[in-house]
Amino acid sequence: MIIYYKLTLLTLVLSFHQQGHAIIGGHEAVPHSRPYMVLLQMNSAGGQRAHCAGFLLNEDFVMTAAHCQAESYKVFLGLHNYHDQNGVQHVNVPGRNAFPMKGYDPVNFKNDMMLLKLSTKAKLNDKVKPIALADRDDGSLPKSCILSGWGRTDKNNKYMSPTLMETSITLVDIKECTMENFYCSQGDTGPSEADAGGPLVCEDGKAYGVISSAVTPHSGGPDIIRFTKIPESTETQHHVCIRPAD
Repeated sequence: MIIYYKLTLLTLVLSFHQQGHAIIGGHEAVPHSRPYMVLLQMNSAGGQRAHCAGFLLNEDFVMTAAHCQAESYKVFLGLHNYHDQNGVQHVNVPGRNAFPMKGYDPVNFKNDMMLLKLSTKAKLNDKVKPIALADRDDGSLPKSCILSGWGRTDKNNKYMSPTLMETSITLVDIKECTMENFYCSQGDTGPSEADAGGPLVCEDGKAYGVISSAVTPHSGGPDIIRFTKIPESTETQHHVCIRPAD
C-alpha cells in the first residue's frame, strides 16, 4: 500500500515561527530573488485557514496545486518576510476563480495543478514578476532544480517560516512517477507542509512542475515527493488563455 498525503498546513490562527530553517534542508532565499513566488492564504466558510504556495504566470493568473482549493483566497505578491509587508500586494480571490486541471483526482493527486484568476491585475515590478513555463517534456529529467516556499521548518515543527526559503534537489527516475505524469525526488531535502503549489524550477530558470504531494512506499524507505509536470499540461493553460511569460 502507498500512503498519500498533501503538503498543506492547516492553521486556526496564522502563526509563523521567528527562527529556524524552512523547506526541509534549505536556507533563506535572497530577498525578492524569486519574484514569481506567491503565498496563498486559503479561507474556509468555517473560518479556518490553510496555506499553499503558488507562482505568477502573468498579471492575471497564478498557478498552484489543485488540492489547494478553498472558499476564498488572500494572495500575497512580492512577499519575502511575512513580518515586513511593506510593498506587498494583497489580492482577495473568490473560490469561483479557481480552475483545477482537467482530470484532477483528489484521491491520488493525479493532475494536481490549478490556475487562480486574480480579481485585480498584479502590478509587475522588481519584486513581482512572472516565471516562464518549460516548453515541453522530452523524456529526460531536468537538472539543477530548486524549490522555494514558506513551509514548515522540519517534520517536528508546527510553524511556517516567516521568510522565503529555498533548497536544491535532484530528481530521480521512478517508473510509477513517469506513468502518472509526475517528476519525483526522494531524500531528506525537499518541501514541507504549506509548500504545495510552489514551482519546480530547473536549469533554465523555467517552471517544470508544481509541488504536489508525497507518498510513503509500503516497502519502506524515504518518502517520494511528487511534482505535477507542467509541460504535459499546456493544453489546460491555453484553455484559459494562459501563455508562458516572455
